Amino acid sequence: MKRFRWQFLTIGVAVAAVVGGVLAAPASGATGVTAAFAKTSDWGSGYEAKYTITNGGTSALSSWTVEFTLPSGQSIASLWDGTYTASGQNVTVKNSWNGSVGVGGSTSFGFTVRGSGGAPTNCKINGASCDGTGGPTTTTTTTTTTTTTSNPPLPGTGRGAPYLYVGWGNAQNPTQVMAQTGVKWFTLAFVLSGGGCTPAWDGQRALTGGIDQQAINAIRAAGGDIVPSFGGWSGNKLGPNCSSAEALAGAYQQVISAYNLKAIDIDIENSDEFENAVVQDRILGALKIVKQNNPGLQTIVTIGTSKTGPEYWGNRLIDQSKALGANIDVFTLMPFNFASTNVRADTIGAATGLKNKLRSTFGWSDAEAFKHVGISGMNGLSDQRELTTVDDWTAITNWSKSNGLGRLAFWSVNRDRGGCDGQVAAHCSGIPQAELAFTKITAGF
Repeated sequence: MKRFRWQFLTIGVAVAAVVGGVLAAPASGATGVTAAFAKTSDWGSGYEAKYTITNGGTSALSSWTVEFTLPSGQSIASLWDGTYTASGQNVTVKNSWNGSVGVGGSTSFGFTVRGSGGAPTNCKINGASCDGTGGPTTTTTTTTTTTTTSNPPLPGTGRGAPYLYVGWGNAQNPTQVMAQTGVKWFTLAFVLSGGGCTPAWDGQRALTGGIDQQAINAIRAAGGDIVPSFGGWSGNKLGPNCSSAEALAGAYQQVISAYNLKAIDIDIENSDEFENAVVQDRILGALKIVKQNNPGLQTIVTIGTSKTGPEYWGNRLIDQSKALGANIDVFTLMPFNFASTNVRADTIGAATGLKNKLRSTFGWSDAEAFKHVGISGMNGLSDQRELTTVDDWTAITNWSKSNGLGRLAFWSVNRDRGGCDGQVAAHCSGIPQAELAFTKITAGF
């Protein structure tokens, strides 16, 4: 049995402009329309929160504007499901896709804040008090304003592809999962060594002709596709068994050619691959070769993390990927089993740390670096009993969309079921949840 683990792409654009002018609140409010603030997580140096707009009035809204004042020392780090302008501590958020709110309906936007302290004050919704009592107020301020447009969740060139392990954990029928959740892609676990440098599913099932190919054929017939994952925690890996980068590239190529693949995932987590400089370099050299031989193939490397981003071996792998010209498309972190007491906040912290490392290593902008960042979480309880709830995964997905991350996955679809509450198991998440809740959220990425 495998140890439990882990794991695309929406393209977003961050636009910044500095202009001088007048920032004025809307001239009229809407009695009965409210905007309620809630802090969803706090990690000391920042927090995540949301405003929920509820239409308790007598007519539908076609748009909305929420204004509030952040305490001194705080600033917006990211925002989703809306666009915002910041003038000093005053923030104005306007709807993006979600402006229409019927009578009795509600919508929301979320954001992360840099800095510690209390909650925002002076909240107004469409110029009126956020408590729904009306009483429009107007404020005029002449200042320099920084305008940022949040990244809408538009389809990109990457994939939200949760892990599915065909030979383990009472695996579901993938086409039924697709029909129930809308997910189109799966990351299939795991390609290992079937002896020496020969690839085999789970190290023992033939590369073609068995249950794995049957699953792939069914997924493709239903309009989806797959990313095979090489490696994982346990089992005999190709990296240490292949004698050279060329030999390892040949093993990867067997799988690429057998299934005419668009992407591959190299899950480097066990110490025999990850904490081994020779094998790390062999893997990077092999990926460079397959990229050259397969134009358009997306290469993904998946590694463990600390709460602030890659540690020594992860940083080495990133540095070497540049030095060797490996041209990796997405570096994915596994934010679990990392001594977290707040997986939501620590996932965001780890992914931000990875972005900063990629920015400094490759000279990319923040937006470009985020396109090369992936997150592969663990739904429900991790091996160390860290907790990722459905709400946590929703927030992580929204944050990933708003920052234009390059990949989103989790371990695993097999575990995306309720039952066995409080237990870490192969066939359920260990927490109360709706069937396939995490897969449905990931499909929205």
